[in-house]
Amino acid sequence: MSLNIKSLQTLGAFVITGCALGVSGFSAAAQASPPSLMENLDRGVVAVRATESGAFVSWRLLGTEAADVAFNIYRSTDGGVLVKLNKTPLTQSTNFTDDTADFSRSNTYAIRAVSRDTGKELPCGDTPGDTKTATVLNTLPANAPVRQYIPVPLRIPEGGTTPDGVAYTYNANDCSVGDLDGDGEYEIVVKWDPTNSHDNAHDGYTGNVYLDAYKLDGTFFWRIDLGRNIRAGAHYTQFQVYDLDGDGIAEVACKTADGTVDGTGKIIGDAKADYRNGRGRILSGPEYLTVFNGRTGAAMATVDYVPPRGGDGSGWGDSRGNRSDRFLACVAYLDGQRPSLVMCRGYYTRAVIAAWDWRDGKLTQRWVFDSDDGTPGNESYRGQGAHSVLVGDVDGDGRDELIYGAAAIDHDGKGLYSTGLGHGDAQHLTVMDPSGKDMQVWMVHEGPKQYRDAAIEFRDARTGRLIFGRSGEKWGDVGRGVAADIDPRTPGYEMWASRGALYDCKGNVVSEKMPRQKNFLLWWDGDFLRELLDDVTISKWNWKTEKSDVLFTDAECDSNNGTKATPCLSGDIFGDWREEVIWRTKDNRELRIYTTTIPTRHRLFTLMHDRQYRTAIAWQNTAYNQPPHPSFYLGEGMTPPPQPNIQTARKLTRELKE
Repeated sequence: MSLNIKSLQTLGAFVITGCALGVSGFSAAAQASPPSLMENLDRGVVAVRATESGAFVSWRLLGTEAADVAFNIYRSTDGGVLVKLNKTPLTQSTNFTDDTADFSRSNTYAIRAVSRDTGKELPCGDTPGDTKTATVLNTLPANAPVRQYIPVPLRIPEGGTTPDGVAYTYNANDCSVGDLDGDGEYEIVVKWDPTNSHDNAHDGYTGNVYLDAYKLDGTFFWRIDLGRNIRAGAHYTQFQVYDLDGDGIAEVACKTADGTVDGTGKIIGDAKADYRNGRGRILSGPEYLTVFNGRTGAAMATVDYVPPRGGDGSGWGDSRGNRSDRFLACVAYLDGQRPSLVMCRGYYTRAVIAAWDWRDGKLTQRWVFDSDDGTPGNESYRGQGAHSVLVGDVDGDGRDELIYGAAAIDHDGKGLYSTGLGHGDAQHLTVMDPSGKDMQVWMVHEGPKQYRDAAIEFRDARTGRLIFGRSGEKWGDVGRGVAADIDPRTPGYEMWASRGALYDCKGNVVSEKMPRQKNFLLWWDGDFLRELLDDVTISKWNWKTEKSDVLFTDAECDSNNGTKATPCLSGDIFGDWREEVIWRTKDNRELRIYTTTIPTRHRLFTLMHDRQYRTAIAWQNTAYNQPPHPSFYLGEGMTPPPQPNIQTARKLTRELKE
């Protein structure tokens, strides 16, 4: 079958919101709650030349489609007619290996959904071959090199010299994604970290922090300069990229100060203000929260940051900003239907969490939780936070709760529970025990006097009940901890930490040996077991040899955040349900978005249409980055997850330019 590519161009502006696509309907359980508003993503078709003779192509199964929808795949060579590559509709997976292409010429791939009932192509979804709307993802140029990444060129900020004479340059640091222009494709927001950034525990001046926005082809959108009054370091700038009001375009939100310059060049507050003291710390001056326009970078609303530090910050435990300037941030569906922005301050001592709504061009406060405001019971939440905050509906009411380290905050801003086990550096939230539907938390802890017999702990996410823990009497600070299904011989997730052994979800010791990789995770190969991501290497745990086998590495790239060795971002950014990983090149001239080229016969809805997973991508950049997990059990022996209970934001109509 062949189609003329120009005859399909008129469909390029036809987009759908909740289009049937053969949808079989939500489950009864899902219908109990109103649908959540999510992004209207395109098909996310990605093609890479996997070998000298073959291209690997994968695409999204959208959360608005029926689980059994089939697909046809087309290829256009040098802009010519579209030729269907499959003999019968594809039903088993959302990836395809094309070994018939002429790689001396350009090749563009396109996907069309097919009704399983009628066998006919559906009029919804992406146009199967409009070269006017083709992206860098689904087009292989003539003589494309064999590589499995999409390069995104960067504009490196100019370095400088601090008042104490220290020179600095810039590294591309944490990233996030969002649809900044309403075309259904993710753009990337990059945080530029100066080489003299500091942990809160250390004195010293830092260079300015910048936020850049790029399309996947490297098209530059804007740059935000946070200014001299925002210090650089992992705990200061937690930026959230999300469509907060459902207009189809993501916003960017973060803490700002006098001298912040938005993406249009407009200055927030007093441009001349300099609140840095002789130690390079910022302990005075106003603090703001700003929502920026994703398309232009313009500041749309700025309010006072809640809570203020209060004097020199000594009310948080010290007077040098070590505790008062520990910030966290996330996005949560606190009403179950629309996202709210959540900004946090403090976790070693006092902890304050402020929820905001961005609606109709206004930023309004939803609620504030304060461990020290005198509310009876709130004092038990003091000192329980972690270097990250997790989001999920842990009590099954359709609305999100916050896992704030050893404590949980309900959707209404009231305390849900506090375990009293204290602060920790790593935590994970998902359904780890497939024998039930409830979620669990795996967390490591820092202070032996607080954690007592649970230096590492596995708990019920709904109630905080300890399922199992291990004594850390001689362990001290347990700094790392990971949970994933890596061994098919035991049901559910395995979990391990920088101390102890490899455990199953019942607390049994699987092995005294465990992976040395304890930083990050991703789904990469063709099965439902999760792989290990550490530095710039992807490995798979070999349960037979009890060693990690390297699957992939790139010596030209580098990781971020010191010993945390985390990627710029990892998540289901495009293609099938498996995850991409973004690393920066060592010279910072480009980001590389790596995608798997391993075929799989498994298929799932895009993880980005699972509400918990999508919000996890938003908070991934927060402080000590943690890997994302979905709201359902994803592992060996899993049952298919239910249809996502979502409706998509109205996509903006695009004008075709002939």
